[in-house]
Amino acid sequence: MNRKKLNSLIAAVIVFFATSAFSESPHWDHAEQSTWWAIEDTTQTYPPKRFPFAVCGVGQHQSPIDLAAAEVIDTIQINPLEILYDVDHAPVFFNSGHGIQVNTSIEYSGKLKVGEELFPLIQFHFHAPGEHVIGDTKFPAELHYVHIQADGKIAVLAVAINIGDENSAFQTILENVPSVSGGKNENSGLQFDPAALLPPLDHPIKYYTVAGSLTTPPCSEGVQWYFLPTAITISEAQLNQLRSLYADNNRLPQDVNGRSLLTQ
Repeated sequence: MNRKKLNSLIAAVIVFFATSAFSESPHWDHAEQSTWWAIEDTTQTYPPKRFPFAVCGVGQHQSPIDLAAAEVIDTIQINPLEILYDVDHAPVFFNSGHGIQVNTSIEYSGKLKVGEELFPLIQFHFHAPGEHVIGDTKFPAELHYVHIQADGKIAVLAVAINIGDENSAFQTILENVPSVSGGKNENSGLQFDPAALLPPLDHPIKYYTVAGSLTTPPCSEGVQWYFLPTAITISEAQLNQLRSLYADNNRLPQDVNGRSLLTQ
């Protein structure tokens, strides 16, 4: 499947990951997250389709979670992780209506490699405050790199964000994302390397992983999450600029329901 067809598949799979959030229905926002499951699509008459976000309420492997509440298992062999990002020559800076994100171009070849599996990087976006917590530790923001295979299998790489030194790569995004919901900046003329936002990495890469879901409707499960143990920083001014576009676009932690956090 070529990249254009893959992008079409993604648009059908999830509103937040698409390049246009406004052709989809029904409407949702983070303020009503406790009742996402009950939102009706009044264009549908068949009961399962009438409640397209039902899994947000009944799913047993929902994300985000309190990572400290999951049992950590480090005695099972897990696949090595490789982050194979490179420069995107035509990134699209996008205001999804739920957050700021960067969509990779059709020609982009960056990917996440898990064992022998390859997951193309489709987009990356930000939540403020962060969605995953570690006990009492909460983060001002969180970065999600979203990878989707041709068959729809999703892997998300999550990076916590703390307040500290200014982040020049993040500033480039802030300065180029449209302020209007649904706005796309497709002709910035900029090149951008998604790896510029990553923290320093060990080799082999240390990570934690858990089964979960999308953190926005339709909250589909079957998403594999990968967490880097080191946070990146942005400045207080940059956090304020991010929050001036979207504040509180985070889903609250969900029940762990016996899931384990794997690492080595």
